[in-house]
Amino acid sequence: EVQLQASGGGLVQPGGSLRLSCAASGFTFSSYYMSWFRQAPGKERERVSCISISSSDARISYADSVKGRFTISRDNAKNTVYLQMNSLKPEDMAVYYCAATIDSQCRVIVGLGQGTQVTVSS
Repeated sequence: EVQLQASGGGLVQPGGSLRLSCAASGFTFSSYYMSWFRQAPGKERERVSCISISSSDARISYADSVKGRFTISRDNAKNTVYLQMNSLKPEDMAVYYCAATIDSQCRVIVGLGQGTQVTVSS
């Protein structure tokens, strides 16, 4: 059973930074593409970033809204995927989820973890 637990959310001022972590268990983490999604109240879920299987030669994609500000990474030895978020904006406020996916576009989700709330406010 795919189990994913996101953490690291919180309240931050505009322009601040947060680092999200997602601990994975119950499946072979190194065999799955991993992704971060977010969902704000009243909005559809948005794919924020996707990272390929390899942690040393990763192929990565970002939503246009976060390019240049967010960085995804993974540590296959620790079964963990991270999302470093810099220069946060009020529009980044959402519940952030990590997901295990089976395709290079991170569209086919096989497991979605509990989210962590990110609040950006002064």
